[in-house]
Amino acid sequence: MVDLNDIALFVHVVRAGSFAAAARRLGMPSNTVSRRIQGFEQHLGVRLFQRSTRRLTLTSAGTTFYERSAEQVEALVEAARQVGEGSQLASGNVRVAAPADFFRWFPVAWMADFLADHPKVRLEFLLSDEKVDLIDQGIDVAIRGGLEADPTQVARQIGTVRNALVASPGYLASRGTPVSIASLAEHDCIVASKTAGQTVWKLTGPRGDEEVVVIARFQANMMHPLLDAALTGVGIGLLPTTATAPYVEEGQLVEVLPEYGTNVAGIYLVYSSRRQQPRAVTEFIDFTMAKIVDEGFVHPLSTSRAKTR
Repeated sequence: MVDLNDIALFVHVVRAGSFAAAARRLGMPSNTVSRRIQGFEQHLGVRLFQRSTRRLTLTSAGTTFYERSAEQVEALVEAARQVGEGSQLASGNVRVAAPADFFRWFPVAWMADFLADHPKVRLEFLLSDEKVDLIDQGIDVAIRGGLEADPTQVARQIGTVRNALVASPGYLASRGTPVSIASLAEHDCIVASKTAGQTVWKLTGPRGDEEVVVIARFQANMMHPLLDAALTGVGIGLLPTTATAPYVEEGQLVEVLPEYGTNVAGIYLVYSSRRQQPRAVTEFIDFTMAKIVDEGFVHPLSTSRAKTR
């Protein structure tokens, strides 16, 4: 095996013009440089330099070897330089898993801002309400509501999400507005798909925890059809404020019994390891955490801004 360090040393000696000059540039003893070049020649079985007391010149073999190796050595040095700079400048592809409705409440414009600030970063999103395997899918970071303990992963909790009762103004105009938890039983309701049986909503309000059996008029296993059902007047939904807040603000949805709701899930950023994360991934994690908290999409943790498991 040829030692690439010896090839690089050979190129330095040729450019410096002598062992002593190369040694000074490299911060090495002159006799060490001479000895390594001699050993390299023995390894190759060919003389690369003609030595005299006055000058050092290349042999024919040395000239050919230099012409073929100098450019490659420069390329390796440049590659190392770029890698070093890359560790300081975010670059590369970041693959993100997020809920199917993520961009309904996290504006794509914010991602445009992130990409503008990091021109060498590329973002790829896998949007699904199904839990994906980070390793199998090549995911750098996942944004998840709720969490199952996994000792092989790092989970940074951002905060918690509140579920609120919402309905369209049109639905409330035609069916009336509930005045109590019990009156919800008289309304059409929008619920996440579940096994057969009664649908029971467990709500927390001024009198503590209360339960009510509701009529599941519309069910779906993903968030965006549940939200669409509420917007089109199908019934009353118990939905995350992350999804409903923009529509409440615009008047397309109205909070029903606003003093009641549930804090049912934490919001987490999940990734495989905290060690040797690419700069692009850490920049994305910090940016996303700040946006989600600062824009009020979650209820911040009381003890700290974010908690790591």
